[in-house]
Amino acid sequence: MEGEINNFIMVWVSALVSLCYCHTLGKAIPKGTCRLLSILPVICLFLILPLNLTTIHLGGPSSFFLAWLATFKLLLFAYGEGPLSSSSKPISFSRFISIACLPIKIQNHPSPKNPQKPLSTTKNNEHPSLQRPQNCHKSPLNYGTKVLLLATYGPVHDNKEHLHPKILLLLYSIHLYIALEILLGIFAALTRALLGVELEPQFDEPYLATSLQDFWGRRWNLMVSRILHPTVYNPVRSISSRWIGRKWAPLPAVIAVFFVSGLMHEIIFYYIGRLKPTWELTCFFLIHGFCLAIEIAIKKALNGSWCLPKVVSGPLTLTFVAITGLWLFMPSLIRCEVDVKIYRESATTYMRFFMNVN
Repeated sequence: MEGEINNFIMVWVSALVSLCYCHTLGKAIPKGTCRLLSILPVICLFLILPLNLTTIHLGGPSSFFLAWLATFKLLLFAYGEGPLSSSSKPISFSRFISIACLPIKIQNHPSPKNPQKPLSTTKNNEHPSLQRPQNCHKSPLNYGTKVLLLATYGPVHDNKEHLHPKILLLLYSIHLYIALEILLGIFAALTRALLGVELEPQFDEPYLATSLQDFWGRRWNLMVSRILHPTVYNPVRSISSRWIGRKWAPLPAVIAVFFVSGLMHEIIFYYIGRLKPTWELTCFFLIHGFCLAIEIAIKKALNGSWCLPKVVSGPLTLTFVAITGLWLFMPSLIRCEVDVKIYRESATTYMRFFMNVN
């Protein structure tokens, strides 16, 4: 474990030095191809650095933050776009570092005339009930309940031989969601305290989703949605609009977003398990991409004249997500022995803690 901690320090020191270079470079080289070529070595480095880590608790978040979020943000930064760029004045070094390597997005307050739109929505196909303000501050009761649910992971793992495999995968998926929300919430709270800024929420109670568009665009892992929107969705929609018109251009753009998301999940899972990809994750996201595209097409065709009641669409959405997740997503997690590694690493950490206390 000591070697892993040393590697972890080395990885993040290298990342911070590289981001310092990018911040300085942004002042010296104008946006465009030259800046991109100058940043490409850093992007390649960020794809290599997670290979130095093997644990779930250190390697998992590091690979997500560096190999996915940071690289995509730097690609946008190369062309003067994204959260690392500012049209008014240069971003301070501390804010640049925080935004680049953490799963956060500083909350903007758009004017009523130009509100920020969620992924793949338009004024005509948006469900009226989904136009709600997002609350990034959740109650202590909300987090307390989720911490208690997460604490059941140990007993579930200890008794997994007595549980049906599908039930076990369903419980693991709930634990995965809660662990992700708590982890990202911790990073957001620390950043909010250090920088004194308001941040957009990372999750918005995905179990309350009433459609796939609601689930993926407004509730689940919103940091990924917001970084995929300018890097994949907007360019593909712009190109598609020349061929199929602006009305239907979002459909191939949505599919492209889910395809890229699937590929990035394959990469992250490789960092975690060091196993050859089976492409189940890519299939999972492509299925959801095609189904979401169909959903958007139906909404456009109906033009908001009719929609399923939420009491029906909500359970249908969660059932679809659960079935496809248990079929294609969770088996990849088990194949990487994520459950075993989390249990083993947690048990080792607790044992060392109590030994040091005593």
